[in-house]
Amino acid sequence: MTATERVDVHYSGRVQGVGFRHTTSVLARGFEVTGFVQNLPDGRVRLVAEGESGEVQRFLDAIDEELGSLIRQTSIDRLAATGEFGRFTIRY
Repeated sequence: MTATERVDVHYSGRVQGVGFRHTTSVLARGFEVTGFVQNLPDGRVRLVAEGESGEVQRFLDAIDEELGSLIRQTSIDRLAATGEFGRFTIRY
């Protein structure tokens, strides 16, 4: 059995009003991950993703590759997966 994990990521930079959530959601379709992405009132974007550890990391790497020019800082907390999500969504 492969290890699953949950990441709770906060992105700061020019990450709101630039299609960050939409692009992240589209990228998520290419990976076996569940969770959500949402704008925060303080201007950051929060991403919560769960899946097999390697798959989650590849998803985060794809976000960095696609949106890295907009990201100034990334904070990642790695946690135990809860299995609470059925798919990956945008939260409004």
